[in-house]
Amino acid sequence: MVTSFFTCTKTISSLAIAALLTGGAEASSLAAAPAAKHEIHEALKESKDGKKAPAAVEAIAEQAISTVQVVATGYTAGYESTGKRPGHPQYGITYSGVKVRRGQVSTVAADTKLFPIGTLLYIPGYGYGVVADTGSAIKGNRLDLYFETIKDVYKQWGKRTVDVHVLRKGNGKLSQSWLNQINRAVEAGKPIPQTYLES
Repeated sequence: MVTSFFTCTKTISSLAIAALLTGGAEASSLAAAPAAKHEIHEALKESKDGKKAPAAVEAIAEQAISTVQVVATGYTAGYESTGKRPGHPQYGITYSGVKVRRGQVSTVAADTKLFPIGTLLYIPGYGYGVVADTGSAIKGNRLDLYFETIKDVYKQWGKRTVDVHVLRKGNGKLSQSWLNQINRAVEAGKPIPQTYLES
């Protein structure tokens, strides 16, 4: 079932809005119905022309307490990123103790001196991320974004310089319960509910 949201002066599906917010994927690369592909193409054309930014993107930017430019790369739970293989007791477990996740709010790795564990971010082209992990090469203004496969890392992201929006500064802690709750609360293409920015 596809729910519709109102943005830009037109109604487009959550699939289309999710594509806009998670990278503006070209409509031809999505395995979507022709109508959804058309919606994405039209919404991308409208925002690229500079006529209007989607209302959801504007609302997310308004929630930010700061913006930081970072170099963002991708990682997986696999051996190539973590040195752990399936079957290892810590496979897929982040530094904070939560399981890696690619969802409405995904897990990301950061330098905890800049972004403490639990910091909530909006990463243009990726979506919402919460700092749950660290990495030996992730120092200073660098982020490592979780993806399920190496193929996804290279196909969907690669390496990019982006301005990330800090929505909530972490306190050094993150629980699996909170991560599960926020993922249930956040709808594709909509801002984070205010209660999660204050907690």
